[in-house]
Amino acid sequence: MPIYLDSAATTRVCQEAAQAAYEAMTEGFGNPSSGYAVGQQAAARMKACRETVADSLGCLPEELTFLSCGTEGDNWAIRAAVEYGKRRGKHIITTAIEHAAVLEPIKDLERQGYEVTYLKPDRKGHISLDELTAALRPDTVLVSMMLVNNELGTILPVAQAAQAIRDSGAPALLHCDAVQGFLKVSFTPGELGVDLLTISGHKVRAPKGIGAQYIRKGLELKPLLLGGGQERGLRSGTEPTAQIAALAAACAAWRAEDREKLARAKAYTLDRLRRVPGLEVVSPGDAPHICAVALPGYPSEMLVRDLSDRGICVSSGSACHKGKPSHVFAALGLPKRTLMGVLRVSFSPENRQEDGDALAECLTEITKNRIAMR
Repeated sequence: MPIYLDSAATTRVCQEAAQAAYEAMTEGFGNPSSGYAVGQQAAARMKACRETVADSLGCLPEELTFLSCGTEGDNWAIRAAVEYGKRRGKHIITTAIEHAAVLEPIKDLERQGYEVTYLKPDRKGHISLDELTAALRPDTVLVSMMLVNNELGTILPVAQAAQAIRDSGAPALLHCDAVQGFLKVSFTPGELGVDLLTISGHKVRAPKGIGAQYIRKGLELKPLLLGGGQERGLRSGTEPTAQIAALAAACAAWRAEDREKLARAKAYTLDRLRRVPGLEVVSPGDAPHICAVALPGYPSEMLVRDLSDRGICVSSGSACHKGKPSHVFAALGLPKRTLMGVLRVSFSPENRQEDGDALAECLTEITKNRIAMR
């Protein structure tokens, strides 16, 4: 097996989640909407799964809607929020370092006539609460701010943003993309003060193809999909019971000490990486599982390939970029030589100190055998 240091892109499915999915597909395979016993058993299992995920998130089961992924959740939250506030304004606030699943639908709304304020990060990747407060207006209908940046590991001031919205009297709903924060940092939607919050299963050792949306109780949104009325009429379509079971199992398998394992693995790896000749730490990350480093003058894609040839998996940024320059790192205003050599390193609880040793040794070897570009 390769040394896998890209868990911010996706995670290996844990045994508990895989087993739960298998059982749901082979034993509890009924349609939850069916009236006979097999269907009702599937409905009961799904109800229990919803309670497990809601307990892990810290919300009521009825505030949770299952969907296919984080991108679907982000798109739905953004479009539903502006629809909800369409009579009160057409101003949106977000950050320049959001995931594309947030930025792209907002850009589409901008093309339709919405005015958007993009909050820029400082050199360390943090967002200024003062700038957010100054940007709030009587016609601001949506603020969308991620909890943990997926490329830098920085934690954004979501709870403080909620308070700022309340203090300003703006009618804005607050949406949070918590895909990278769920289970990795401590929070509940109530503590954050959000109206909408999105999570994704494949970042927490569940399979791809399952996510969930928190919708604050009492907030009535336009449905995402119309049809048979599943998910309380908000997202019609036969529920993916196997993926839901796997997400619940992955949540139940997560332990508080897993955060400590992430933090130890990252701290040890950063210590080793700081000894690599010429390496710069772009962001040590506030969250326990993500950091960003750079080897100025060594193209990121070359580094990713060389490390892959040596059995080590890291990325040059979000997996969703597919080779395109990262807007997140570009927003930091890094020097060009630094920007071209950025790597994201992200961890799972399974990572060991030896993985950090191997990464540092391989990068040191690369610097010895290759000449940096000017």
